[in-house]
Amino acid sequence: MSDLPATVPPRTPAVLRRMFSSLHTRNYRLWFFGQTVSQCGTWMQSVAQYWLVLELTHSAFDLGITAALQFAPVLVFGTIGGLVADRFDKRKVLLLTQTAFTAQATVLWVLVANGSVRLWMVWALATAYGFVNVFDNPSRQSFVMEMAGPDDLANAVALNSVIVNTSRIIGPAIAGVLIATIGLSWAFLANAVSFAAVIGALYAMRPSELHRRPPLGRAKGQIRAGLGYAWRTWELRVPLLMMAVIGTLAYNFSVLLPLFAHDIFHRGAGTYSALTVAMGVGALAGGLTIAARQRPSHRLLVIVTLAFGMFILAVAAAPDLPLCLILLVAMGAASIMFIATANSLLQLNSSGAMRGRVMALWAIVFLGSTPIGAPLIGFLAGRYGPRFALAIGGLATLTIAIWAGLELRRIRSARSLAAEVDSSMSLDIAADCAGASDPAINGNVVESGARLSLEPSAKKH
Repeated sequence: MSDLPATVPPRTPAVLRRMFSSLHTRNYRLWFFGQTVSQCGTWMQSVAQYWLVLELTHSAFDLGITAALQFAPVLVFGTIGGLVADRFDKRKVLLLTQTAFTAQATVLWVLVANGSVRLWMVWALATAYGFVNVFDNPSRQSFVMEMAGPDDLANAVALNSVIVNTSRIIGPAIAGVLIATIGLSWAFLANAVSFAAVIGALYAMRPSELHRRPPLGRAKGQIRAGLGYAWRTWELRVPLLMMAVIGTLAYNFSVLLPLFAHDIFHRGAGTYSALTVAMGVGALAGGLTIAARQRPSHRLLVIVTLAFGMFILAVAAAPDLPLCLILLVAMGAASIMFIATANSLLQLNSSGAMRGRVMALWAIVFLGSTPIGAPLIGFLAGRYGPRFALAIGGLATLTIAIWAGLELRRIRSARSLAAEVDSSMSLDIAADCAGASDPAINGNVVESGARLSLEPSAKKH
């Protein structure tokens, strides 16, 4: 008779353990599921809002203006939101912002349901959304560290992208069905109701288990200090500059996908939802891939950015709808791998006292660049066609990826040179000490003050 047990408990593969490691933390687990529901509603409203504007005006430029108004407050006031995130309890800030989002969606639902909605009303509510987002986004981004802790931060950031892109699949699919069957207004109502999930999750968290740091005290020049810190630190500067270019010229899919459905493929809201879902399917796969990695790297950031640019150009050239849907899956995967990697690098390379302001800069270059890029891309799409406008974004993405690769090579070469200089100086000092007649000097050599400074990030902050 065998001595082996009758059954052997199955072991979870290591890759799956890494992929979902941050879900072992109760507070982050609550956030994950609450945000998944809420983000589904947000994507439903996004699809419905842009389709509503297209029905009201039939104008690509007005789509760009809508996106610009929604994100202009982040561009102008984003640094204030970052300072609020560093100064105040992020959980309480998020409770206020999520409640405000609920009110905005409810008003939009009422206006559309009773047939009184006008374009200026949509624009006013989009602007209101943007002002709430000024405070919500940096607190939400930096709150991930407090929930998951530094060890699981990269995984939690990647899973956040999974939340967004799971909801990007589910939300637009439901929105397309609702719009085609019972009307636009129901998508806005669903979004208003969905915020209850994340508000409930925030209330259910255990504050004592959060990885908090002492709040930042009030002082002059804190916004300026955050800007200077991000610029001097190359680990932050490179991803932020990449996102500034890509966010302005490439990440305008809310403007271009409705135009691809309406103007290129001559279809309705169902096709627009299908395009959004296809991109979401790829983004979900890309997010899970990044979540399975233990640590992000700047080299990976350059690689996925190159892939993102090439797939954007491929989508722009796709001759028919089936091929376009397939390519959107690949483009969605590359896009979220870029975003998740850049986001993780920023959080992991930021000091705790600066993290809120650094993530506010991330919101400015990612979301706040939309007021500049969306009208420009909308104008180009109206003048030269959606394919041309999308191709401009692809070329910009490839260009900034090549620049980042060259910049990282320059920094790596400079660091190697500095290491050689340090090694040579250490040997010289050791030789001098070995030959010194004063025994008090031997064995008491401290770090040389003549260390070569490569980048401002080598300084202590």
